[in-house]
Amino acid sequence: MIRISVLFLAFTLFGCGNGDKSKKDVQENTSVVAALTDEQLLDAVQKQTFKYFWDYAEPNSGLARERYHPDGNYPENDSNIVTTGGSGFGLMALVSGMSQGYITKEQGVERLNKIADFLGKADRFHGAWSHWIDGNTGKVKPFGTKDNGGDLVETSFLVAGMITVREYLKEGSEKEKAVAQKYDALWKGVDWQWYTNNKNVLYWHWSPNYAWQMNFPLQGYNECLITYVMAASSPTHSIDAKAYHEGWARGGEIVSPKTKYNLPLILMHNGAEEFGGPLFWAHYSYVGLDPNQLSDKYANYWDLNVNQTKINYQYCVENPNKIPGYGPEYWGLTASYSRNPDGSIGYNAHMPSNDQGVISPTAAISSIVYTPKESMTFIRNLYENHKKETWGDAGFYDALSLGNKWVAKRYLAIDQGPEVVMIENYRTGLLWKLFMNAPEVKQGLTKLGFKSGKYGI
Repeated sequence: MIRISVLFLAFTLFGCGNGDKSKKDVQENTSVVAALTDEQLLDAVQKQTFKYFWDYAEPNSGLARERYHPDGNYPENDSNIVTTGGSGFGLMALVSGMSQGYITKEQGVERLNKIADFLGKADRFHGAWSHWIDGNTGKVKPFGTKDNGGDLVETSFLVAGMITVREYLKEGSEKEKAVAQKYDALWKGVDWQWYTNNKNVLYWHWSPNYAWQMNFPLQGYNECLITYVMAASSPTHSIDAKAYHEGWARGGEIVSPKTKYNLPLILMHNGAEEFGGPLFWAHYSYVGLDPNQLSDKYANYWDLNVNQTKINYQYCVENPNKIPGYGPEYWGLTASYSRNPDGSIGYNAHMPSNDQGVISPTAAISSIVYTPKESMTFIRNLYENHKKETWGDAGFYDALSLGNKWVAKRYLAIDQGPEVVMIENYRTGLLWKLFMNAPEVKQGLTKLGFKSGKYGI
């Protein structure tokens, strides 16, 4: 609306009696006048990206689709496949949408009630949900041959969203309290203890057909910290702290002495020890878990995430592979859709040690809590200089290679979700406050040896 109004004003000023003024002059004046403030720009991005979880959610379940392709061209006709982890981010996005007034609270509660009822009937495996769920039937959609059962990491992202919803609604109307109770019961049904397989570590997968054959112990450091926090916080199936210290922290070996660009990595990033991993490692666990003033005997988690983000940024600025366009206004490497060598669309975990020349907008946007100046510069560059090719129905498209004039005009829930949530946390801190003040979360963090001056832990 702002741009339309300014165009009208521009033509009024320059179009009448000024026939020598070119259209280009008008457009240049328009762009200057119409520049959004940082707050207006963030709101525009947050509101448009929120549509992924509202307008383009899977219709039967209300959950987040694994992917949304505006052109309707889905592989294997899987437009009704929902993602458990991405739906956890989506639950937080719905809370954000209600708080910001993008939807009414009544609308949000109705959707949340629908989601809770669907999840209550969906397939579960010792309380955990699968990675993918058929939005029509609630049945597991195998992520792989042996990955057809419980996915504990995806479940932990979902549960973090459930706790956030419960905290947001628990003191509201009778209907809101009833929905809050549904989410409380759902998360308490996860048997975290089962997923230790009687060892001092958590395992990612369990299948009714293949049992523990996936054999993926959760050892740090990667995106899975929140899984241990949730498992320790459970009032019904809590794990022993030994699983965290001996399993996740590898008996202390998780600590890294390495630095890059004079920034300490602090923890050993699995398979990415020189530069750190893809930036979603600084996002997924921390959409609810507030890293401000958060520490344990292994790390200060604010420093950990800020340093990882700045190393990723500095790598793109240095641009050792001479990728066209990389720099202070165009940066951010993380997992997303990707450009295959033949120009087709694939998927890749982009990071400095696996640089495919593809920038993922979620990397810089979701890092706004850590690098506000650098993230805003990126957002403004895309919005003001590349909006035509990078902006669509649900915000910025998932992956870009502007030097190759290539854009993956698609969306993934696990990328759009952290954008909405981290922008909200940057603007208001709402989702951090709700999650961190949940009594069970405080107890779980204390059990694992965490301290937070911000939340009195």
